[in-house]
Amino acid sequence: MDQNFRYYANEAPAGSSDRLRLSFALPHQTLYKNTEVQQVNIASTAGDMGILANHVQSIEQLKPGIIEILENPTTTKKYFASGGFAIINPNSLDINVVEAFPLEDFSIEAIRTNLAESQRIASTASTEEEKAVARIEVEVYEALQSALNK
Repeated sequence: MDQNFRYYANEAPAGSSDRLRLSFALPHQTLYKNTEVQQVNIASTAGDMGILANHVQSIEQLKPGIIEILENPTTTKKYFASGGFAIINPNSLDINVVEAFPLEDFSIEAIRTNLAESQRIASTASTEEEKAVARIEVEVYEALQSALNK
């Protein structure tokens, strides 16, 4: 059988696992190392995606947003990542990000305050560099605010 043949999740070959092996790493820490999970939801530049075992191979650029890990039917963990890459294989998912923090570590009040300040700087900055940095901050704070409001 051709090893490069792609299957949809409901057409997986007999004997394949319904669990996904997740590796989730930051430069200074590994959050998951080849750990079996049920599903991972990511925010990619191509759109939000739910990754299950037997997924079509892909490489996705991650945008600022939530990485939701469903370890089993009763345990879910959510991280906010500033961006990175996800390498999807039929039975594994490798996520590499520069920064990721548990969603519960954030304060909605602090995010609102910092968002307002970044928006003010983006509209009043005197240099293009200051405006660009402020726009990036606005994008990240808006993504964080959206994630916490869900």
